[in-house]
Amino acid sequence: MGSQNTTTEEKILALIKKGGPVPEAEVEKLYNALKPLPSREFLIGSWGGGGFDTGHEGYAGLERVRWAGKDFRGVDDVDPIMVTNEKGERVWSEEWGGASLREMVFRGVTSTAMIYDKQPIIDHFRYLNEEIVMGAMDCPKYMEPEKTFYFYLTKRESFIRASLIVLSTNCPLQMEKKMTHEKLPSHNQNGDRSVEFDRDGEMGHGAVDIQRVEKVYRKLDLRIIPAFWTLYFLCSAIRSNVGLSQTMNISQEHDLASELNLTPKQISTGLALFYVCYVIFDLPSNLVMTRLSPRVWMSRIVVAVGIIGSCMAAMKAAWSFYLLRLLLGVVIAGMWPGMAYYLTLFYPPSRTGKRIGQYFTAAQVSAAVVGLVSAGFQKMDGLQGLVGFQWMFLLYGLVAICVGIGLLWWLPDRPLPPGETLDRTGWDKWIPQSRPALTGEDALIHYEDLTRVYRRRHWTWKDLWHVVIDWRVWPLFVMYFGVVGVGIGVQNYSTVIIRGTNARLTGIELSLLSAPIWIMDLIAILLVTPFSDRFHRHRALFFSVPVCIQIVGLLMTTYAGSVANPWPRYGGLLLVGFGLGPTVPITMTWTNEIFQPRHGEVGVAAASALVSGLGNLGSILTTYALFAGWPTDARKGREQYRKSTLVMVGILCLSILSAAVMTLLLRYVGNGPNAKQVSSGSSTSEGEGVIVDGAARRELHERGFGRLWWSRR
Repeated sequence: MGSQNTTTEEKILALIKKGGPVPEAEVEKLYNALKPLPSREFLIGSWGGGGFDTGHEGYAGLERVRWAGKDFRGVDDVDPIMVTNEKGERVWSEEWGGASLREMVFRGVTSTAMIYDKQPIIDHFRYLNEEIVMGAMDCPKYMEPEKTFYFYLTKRESFIRASLIVLSTNCPLQMEKKMTHEKLPSHNQNGDRSVEFDRDGEMGHGAVDIQRVEKVYRKLDLRIIPAFWTLYFLCSAIRSNVGLSQTMNISQEHDLASELNLTPKQISTGLALFYVCYVIFDLPSNLVMTRLSPRVWMSRIVVAVGIIGSCMAAMKAAWSFYLLRLLLGVVIAGMWPGMAYYLTLFYPPSRTGKRIGQYFTAAQVSAAVVGLVSAGFQKMDGLQGLVGFQWMFLLYGLVAICVGIGLLWWLPDRPLPPGETLDRTGWDKWIPQSRPALTGEDALIHYEDLTRVYRRRHWTWKDLWHVVIDWRVWPLFVMYFGVVGVGIGVQNYSTVIIRGTNARLTGIELSLLSAPIWIMDLIAILLVTPFSDRFHRHRALFFSVPVCIQIVGLLMTTYAGSVANPWPRYGGLLLVGFGLGPTVPITMTWTNEIFQPRHGEVGVAAASALVSGLGNLGSILTTYALFAGWPTDARKGREQYRKSTLVMVGILCLSILSAAVMTLLLRYVGNGPNAKQVSSGSSTSEGEGVIVDGAARRELHERGFGRLWWSRR
């Protein structure tokens, strides 16, 4: 909607800029000449405010309370009076209550009106331009009934852009209502006034410079991703070392089964017990994280995993193996979905795929490196009375304990609005404090780009129930069930599968041959996940193609090659590794994208835990029922494990079908506020979400190939 009568607009802008007393009749005439707002939703967002000094009592009253504007989260969710407190923070004035937006006739014109919940006041709005609206406070039973108080609202994004210009030139930051009066045009190469849009479609209306936004997210990457990569590497190693321990020093009978007198069925049972606890405790752990400090909870997980991992060096019988696997499942539950939830506190959902992929590579590097390093641990066999796999468990566990404690200083806590500080009371005051993720100008940019995460409230059981009964959870669960089941099956039994193709291989050779599978996995993650973010409306395609590659690889592992030449079967495992890489990060990212707009913070936490937790039923299937757990697959020869691999092909086909069903249902049934965002702390029912920040506006469009090296000029 473009600017209307230029004379009227220029006169109003001149009054705003000039300030000081002005006759009420003059302001009233200008107000009456304005058009109504295009819709109630036009006001959605955060607005600064100022008044016209016509002598009305309302002007002095708002000055006394240090009025700072209004916040509109939805047509029925408005904070009508935002004020600046003693600390300089912009906060809601509870005394004035809330408000809602309606269409009403005022002075013969139907336009948007704001009705206060606790006060006999109605504000009637008129359109000045895309950045400024004018209001008339109608209060016949309050203040001066024979007069009208006139005011204006300015989009706070305009203030932020002005603030960034001031900060970049080392000027002091001025008061909000003084800085929003000037338009901030840019100039193209011809010198014409215009608004500059970024080539990749990420520059939405009112957004700050996309390059500054990118710089802020890169700073967050340097702070968060290395920490996540390190903790995930160690936890993945401790979790999966059992698979390697089955073949370590097997010729000396110092492998796991020989030392603990375990049968293949008992090993499968122990592996499966871990995932039983993982499934049960994933959701509770993630919900606890939303109520406590995510940083502290993540540290707790890693320290506990390290302790249990170290204790696994002392296993002596089947009962201790079962017990420690159970405990490991309990303490590690919530780590993977918790990491996905943690990312949404700092990044828009459409940008989390690449980041999840980046730290997910730790699992692949872990699988590869642990396989290589296990060759060294096998050389330590017998040292100080410990066999090779016991040294492996002990040292990895001790390192994890140290890293877990270090996370208290390394990871940042959830972001706070600029000017706010963490209230360190109760038990929290005894926990080491980490430095903020962002400060100064960077914090200001992040606040305006991702406002939704700064507005949170404690969820209720009703909110949680709405997430659980949301049908969108279940296709995602089936997608995850298939790919994580195959991934864990290959991770736990890769050396067993390779040995089935060539029984002449030694334990060290098996460990070395397992590493390339995860290198292929890592390559695929780094190649695919960044593009899945850039084309985030095509997640199903980026998921399904790698799954098809897995299916081809499994069929090669089952039918290719011969007794004389088993290497084509090993080549199939490499294809499986490549196909596995992007699928898990994409599923978790798609979960974030769907549930944050619909249910807010609890939606991300609960849905990611449900998808991850229930999806690990696939891990139980592949570790307990398949391979060593399936008697018919125990026969030696080319047909060994054939039925197990065909079952994995079947569940992968089910994953592809679920992705297709999800795509069709989202297209024809919808995703509620699909193109809009809600405050991260609020849970909404379908259709209530609203755009409240710059990132949400950019998510309306795909970035595509914009801003890649070959598209830059």
